Amino acid sequence: MATATMKPATVRFDEGLKSQAVAILDSIGLNLNTYLTLSLRQLVNQRRVPFELAPAPEVPNEETRRAMLLAEAKEMGLVEDDAIRFDNADDAIAYLEAL
Repeated sequence: MATATMKPATVRFDEGLKSQAVAILDSIGLNLNTYLTLSLRQLVNQRRVPFELAPAPEVPNEETRRAMLLAEAKEMGLVEDDAIRFDNADDAIAYLEAL
């Protein structure tokens, strides 16, 4: 078996992302270099990205979170629901046109 020639590489990471990743890897006894080598080895072996790519979970912003809390409080009767209600679309359209 031939010996592999190791070459240095420079990889740039967001400082916060790297810190979080290193903390997780430390907790399982790996360092960043070993993890990257494992990941690259699996990429080559499987000829695909070796993990599922998924978007980050959506987190409501502060305005949306407050609106959700207010809607829940109204539903539970903790806050008076003073929203305007309409019995039909024509009344709603007439109201909007009058604004």
